[in-house]
Amino acid sequence: MSEPKAPTPAPGDTYKGWLFKWTNYIKGYQRRWFVLSNGLLSYYRTQAEMGHTCRGTINLATANIAVEDSCNFVISNGGTQTYHLKASSEVERQRWITALELAKAKAVRMQPESDESGDDSTPPASGQGAGSRNSEVQSTLRTLSSKVEDLSTCNDLIAKHGSALQRSLSELEGVRLGGETSEKFRQVTERATLFRITSNAMINACQDFLTLAQTHSKRWQKALQSEREQRVRLEETLEQLAKQHNHLERAFRGATVLPSSQSNPSIDSKGPVPVKGDASDEDDENEFFDACEDVQEFITVPADPKYHRRSGSNVSGISSELGMDDGTTSLDEQSLASNPESPQSQELVPVRKRRSRIPDKPNYSLNLWSIMKNCIGKELSKIPMPVNFNEPLSMLQRLSEDLEYYELLDRGAKCQNSLEQMCYVAAFTVSSYSTTVHRTGKPFNPLLGETFELDRVQESGYRSLCEQVSHHPPAAAHHAISERGWTLRQEIALASKFRGKYLSIMPLGSIHCIFEKSTNHYTWKKVTTTVHNIIVGKLWIDQSGEIDVVNHKTGDRCHLKFAPYSYFSRDVARKVTGVVTDKDGKAHYVLSGTWDEKMEYSRVMQSSRGGENGAEGRQKTVYQTLKAKELWRKTPLPEGAENMYYFSTLALTLNEPEEGVAPTDSRRRPDQRLMEQGRWEEANAEKQRLEEKQRTVRREREREANRTASPSEEGKEPADGAEEVEIASEPSETTYKSGHQDNYTPMWFERLVDPMTGETTHIYKGGYWEAKEQGSWDSCPDIF
Repeated sequence: MSEPKAPTPAPGDTYKGWLFKWTNYIKGYQRRWFVLSNGLLSYYRTQAEMGHTCRGTINLATANIAVEDSCNFVISNGGTQTYHLKASSEVERQRWITALELAKAKAVRMQPESDESGDDSTPPASGQGAGSRNSEVQSTLRTLSSKVEDLSTCNDLIAKHGSALQRSLSELEGVRLGGETSEKFRQVTERATLFRITSNAMINACQDFLTLAQTHSKRWQKALQSEREQRVRLEETLEQLAKQHNHLERAFRGATVLPSSQSNPSIDSKGPVPVKGDASDEDDENEFFDACEDVQEFITVPADPKYHRRSGSNVSGISSELGMDDGTTSLDEQSLASNPESPQSQELVPVRKRRSRIPDKPNYSLNLWSIMKNCIGKELSKIPMPVNFNEPLSMLQRLSEDLEYYELLDRGAKCQNSLEQMCYVAAFTVSSYSTTVHRTGKPFNPLLGETFELDRVQESGYRSLCEQVSHHPPAAAHHAISERGWTLRQEIALASKFRGKYLSIMPLGSIHCIFEKSTNHYTWKKVTTTVHNIIVGKLWIDQSGEIDVVNHKTGDRCHLKFAPYSYFSRDVARKVTGVVTDKDGKAHYVLSGTWDEKMEYSRVMQSSRGGENGAEGRQKTVYQTLKAKELWRKTPLPEGAENMYYFSTLALTLNEPEEGVAPTDSRRRPDQRLMEQGRWEEANAEKQRLEEKQRTVRREREREANRTASPSEEGKEPADGAEEVEIASEPSETTYKSGHQDNYTPMWFERLVDPMTGETTHIYKGGYWEAKEQGSWDSCPDIF
């Protein structure tokens, strides 16, 4: 009991001290400096690190505190973070437990309070005094409530430690003088110390509560009375405004509509001006919110009421600005509603029932050491990768999954305004990532010449074809065309970089979308995909980067930003934001949402630019927008998806056997089929056979090319590292643009210069669907 006296952990105070933290089996427990503040427990290697390097932080609001023995205790937040800690003594351990329990109780209470206060949007009071009084009252009430909860917590702790002290005293009365006397006296002394610590915390909490109650009691009563009187006045004012609103609504509905020749010349004169001024529409549409250009700075507070008074003229002005005639529906009213489907799509009936399940994924353990030891002395390009890392789909089939939400392009094809159409294309761009959130399995690398068709004409109005057009660098070409007026094509190559803890996958190449009716031509590129915890831990996927969707015909542009995941960010995970601008850089729509769930749009009514030191701080541009509406929402995964590689409804049908497909189709690939059936050992053997077959074909093709080359080129052998199907040298942007090196001519695509972007890419040359109708596949290579 001669150790220095530590500060008593009073409720709400910052508590600091040294604890021993378990690190690993080699180093064991290591001394660390812990700081408890605002419901967060952080630790540092030394006190000097507090200003710049935090080694870890755990939120006590969701944490579980458990005592193991006299000095050890554990703090865990459900599995992702667990701290095994040890104090220097039982008394020191109890001081920390008391401080942690008080901090946890306060953090749990403050969570719902902060949520409620964040959701409330109280209108400004008539004067600054009323607003400050209301804020002060609310703050005082929260503080008093917090103190009452502290008293309750301390009361429970006093009862607990008091009972323990009473038991120790009872045991002491029956102890005989002897060897165990000193041990019992030590226990009683420690129990008494613990009871004193808790009692001091209780006394401090009572004193704080009493001081606050005496200080604010009279002011609190006056403020409450003032709030009651103000509420009565507001209710009377609202009643008068409601009567005036009803009177104006009746007068407006009874007004005569002017002919088009006398109306605003900015409105198209092809027909009568449609009456959009219904009061119910105004209530729904004329809600304004502020949104900022920066992904971290979007805010949703009501704009200045002056915009509500002149909202009717603003909306009509925007519509005329977009070039809508009287037969065109406004984007904010019907065009982007996510629920309505076209009559054509509702009448279509599938010609066949697609499968909704595949065999469950086997629970095979993977021994990484058995793979690594078989790789010793071998070249990297010759390492056979087992199917344990894969999912039973090829990269061509994964590429076809971009059409999961083809309805967005169907709706975009009906738009008469390019800016509205841009919103649909941007949402389609984001939706292609929604299927990847749980898909940590690697798709099979396609063999050179492998194809995949997706014929959904009778169900969905489109058909799609993919072909592996190159292996060095690996690249796949994709072409999809719809009866509803759009064409999608792309050529994608993948570059990857292994960073130790994570793997970054950078798609190279552009995606093109052309609408037949408007001839609008859109292009964009894909963002970087990152797979985390490659070596240790549970795999998880993130998407990050920026996308510029460009309409090459009109100059319209949508800049999308995929925010990378950050543990310390308060923002929603997987967030995506974007701004749709015309060729002059004027913003018309703001997009926001997440790439794994939904996207929303808001029409921009006005934008303002603040100075560097202005009221907006670092917000460079602030957009006054209408209320956000849903543009796209992810379809829930089918039941039992966690046992079926987290496949979506479309993905479950991609490898379903179909009659009449080409012999090079991915559905006919034997190793992929065996894996889907759960026969992984046979799949691994078949996979190695196919890889060796492709190496043989490649060597024969290169020998043939050497025989036809000039004499100076004869006899040269290709590098050994350029023969593998699974792990090849990754393409850079320069390598990808410079050309392919396989001496291979694709069956259904030809390499051309794109007239719109100037890039050299593979474009569908036709003939596949005609060959399918005739059943003529004689020219297809034997790759399986």
